[in-house]
Order: sequence, then C-alpha cells, then structure tokens
Amino acid sequence: MKINHLLLVVSLIITFSVPTFACDQDGETGIVAKNDLWIGVDNKDNTEMTEELFNSILDRISEIYSPIIEEQGKELVISRDWTNGTVNAYAQQSGSRWSISMFGGLARHQAVSPDGFALVACHELGHHLGGAPKKKSWWSASWASNEGQSDYFGNMKCMRKYYENDNNQQIVKTMEIDLVVTTTCDKAFDNLEQQAVCYRTAMAGKSLANLFNALSSGNLELKFDTPDPKVVKKTNHSHPKAQCRLDTYYQAALCHADAYSDVSNDDANLGVCSRSAYDEVGIRPLCWYKPAN
Repeated sequence: MKINHLLLVVSLIITFSVPTFACDQDGETGIVAKNDLWIGVDNKDNTEMTEELFNSILDRISEIYSPIIEEQGKELVISRDWTNGTVNAYAQQSGSRWSISMFGGLARHQAVSPDGFALVACHELGHHLGGAPKKKSWWSASWASNEGQSDYFGNMKCMRKYYENDNNQQIVKTMEIDLVVTTTCDKAFDNLEQQAVCYRTAMAGKSLANLFNALSSGNLELKFDTPDPKVVKKTNHSHPKAQCRLDTYYQAALCHADAYSDVSNDDANLGVCSRSAYDEVGIRPLCWYKPAN
C-alpha cells in the first residue's frame, strides 16, 4: 500500500510540475512525427516565405487568439524561431501559459504556402482549444485535443477567423484551385465570401497534407476526390495518414458550422458538423474518427 501511495504521489507531482506537450505520437512530439530534416535560413526553395511574412502571420494569430485565451485565465505564448531549421511545430501547457512553438524550417519547406503555415499555427492552437475528442494520457484524457480534431478545428474555426478581414474573393482569383474544390464549395455555400473562404481553407489543407506526404516519403498523389477508404474501429489519437489529414481539412472547409460557435471538451458534436445532426458534408472522416454511436 505504501508503494502504491508513493507511486500515486510521484505521478501527481509529474503531472502538475512538468510542462506537457501535444502533437505526441509514440513519445515523439510535433505536428508530424520526429524527423531529422533541417531547412536553414539560406534555403530558397520556398520563395514566398520571408521572415517578415513569418512574423506577420503569427502576429495576426496572436491578435485573434490572445484575447480568447485570456478570457479563460490563461496567457498565449507564441515562441517563434525563424533561424531554427526544425521542420515541426509544438503545443505546450505549463501552468497558466499556453504555448505554441513555430520554426522557420517548417515555414521554409517548399510544400508550405503562407496559408499552410497559418494553418500549422491554427492546428497547434487546436490542441489547446479544439475540444473533444481529446488525446489519451496514461490514466485519463489529456488536456490536448487529438491530432485529427486539431486539424479539423484549425481549418474550420481558426482559419476562418484568420481570413475574416481579408478580401478573400479577390485573393482566390490569383490562386490555383482544384476544380473539385470550387464545385463542392459552391454547392456547400451560397454566399460568395463563404465560398472564397472555403477555397482558401481547402487549399491551405492541401499544402499541409503535401508536407506530411513528403515527410513520410509518400509516393501517392493526394487528391480531394480520392478520400482515404480506411474506417477505424476506434478513434485514432495519433497522426493520421496524409490523405486522411487532407480529407479532414477538406471536410472542415465544407462544414457549415460558424467559426464563433464554441466546441465542447466533453461533447464532440457541439459546434461542428456531425453525423448525429444528420450532416452529410463537413463531418470528421472515418479514417481517424469513430463516432460515439
């Protein structure tokens, strides 16, 4: 009994004293699994991304979400390291500090568009704010929304707020957008502005999915109209495959739920599109998500 009591005390000390990270798969933290890729500041493969743009994207994310997190009695800390070539990103909670760590290496990857980089930040914020389903810890649910939910929240809630003051209809005129995206977004939304935001969020998701595909040495082309056929028997809390993640970003773009309708830490059907509400589009893909019923 004394040994069991001691183990419990030690576990509680670790839980409340050590900063905890999200994006964790098999002990390796990050929006992607641990990798050795390093993209230094002299790399020019991504001609769109500059240090100024890197910081302006994160400035806008901070302006949107610092007040939201402050309302919860917490402080948003965005650690930004342009010179660091790490191709990853992290979320962390330590006391009242909710942090995301962003690196120039990921931003400089040739697959990552500026919108894709903003979506990385939104994914990391999704671990803090994305609601259920949550990751699983040793003995209970974690503070962090799981990987698929962070992808879903990031594109459906965070990116829509990020685009809110942009001239989206004008911006999409300069973009290369997959035909299937314009067709499905136009069907999902009547409003021209909502259609334009749908285009942008879908293509931001494709940018990141292409990054994940490259880092996993995937040799299959990712497409919006070739969804991952996998159907999980239980919710996958780790990183889904690249096509599955593209499917998640795409469905988030198509979801009719408002960016300002709150999600829940307990009820995975609140503030989102769901099968329980008889939604047919915008729902979480079954390649990672197992509905409760």
